[in-house]
Amino acid sequence: MTTTPDTDTQRARGEAWLARANLRPTRQRVLLASLLVGDGWDRHVTAEWLHDAARRSGDKVSLATVYNTLRAFTDAGLVQEITVDGTGSYFDTRLDDHPHFYWEDGARLTDAGHEAMQIVNLPEAPEGTEIAKVDVVIRLRAKP
Repeated sequence: MTTTPDTDTQRARGEAWLARANLRPTRQRVLLASLLVGDGWDRHVTAEWLHDAARRSGDKVSLATVYNTLRAFTDAGLVQEITVDGTGSYFDTRLDDHPHFYWEDGARLTDAGHEAMQIVNLPEAPEGTEIAKVDVVIRLRAKP
């Protein structure tokens, strides 16, 4: 997977992605957007991974800026945040509802097949509320 947004195509994809959400294309946003969607592939990233990729590209972006930018991307509907445990989140560029595998041994998140999966008999939402979304994260580990 390429991590350096070194082509005009990657930059253009990042800028177009930001424009879809009416986000101002600051230097940092364009860089991070290019790293996330510039190659046309969906991905699951942590803020730390994205920060490291930005550093490898030769650009200086603080980890705080990466977190703030990912929050802006989430709020704008460009990525969805998947919380695996209380210690961290992954940001997914694929926005449709789909389950995930969390690989405990490698601490990574991937899409899980959903063709045969059925979610049935959900509990009733408390009065005055509705279920907005159901997240499915299936934890995997190597067999002993």
